Amino acid sequence: MSGLEIEKKFLVRNHSYQTQNSGQSHIQQGYICSDRGRTVRVRIRDDRGYLTIKGPSSDNGLSRYEFEKEIDPDEAQELMKLCEKSEGTGKPLMIDKTRYLVKSGRHTFEVDEFHGENEGLVVAEVELQSEDEDYLLPDFINKEDEVTGDRKYYNSQLLKHPFSTWPKDGESAVR
Repeated sequence: MSGLEIEKKFLVRNHSYQTQNSGQSHIQQGYICSDRGRTVRVRIRDDRGYLTIKGPSSDNGLSRYEFEKEIDPDEAQELMKLCEKSEGTGKPLMIDKTRYLVKSGRHTFEVDEFHGENEGLVVAEVELQSEDEDYLLPDFINKEDEVTGDRKYYNSQLLKHPFSTWPKDGESAVR
């Protein structure tokens, strides 16, 4: 798959998505490159591997070019060895999360419940066909909790600045 990715992102502040989901998967991912203008991501979702290249985000953070290719899971495991590494341990930095799929109207929201150093953070995304497309928010998301374009919620940034290190100022999502 390749093309323009248009998505909105929201904080999730309650767990009702867990009972509304139509499917879930376990995701582990790392970044070979996480520069501001481009990222190269390696992902294993359940038993499938993916290599994804993303271009720079638009000024409003709503859209960016994305190329994604399914790869052999063993190849993905090998590529993970090339991912950016922890300065402390020298081991590849990895995002670990459970993704829940929740239908709302004609859209499916992907709700990511993070684990490890990002435990307690829950973020939902919805992909759109255009930047002005209408969508129906599920009851566990409030419009004022939109974080589209806020770089600290990018997975590539959560590796460098995990949620567990953020100040506890009331802005946090479900804990």
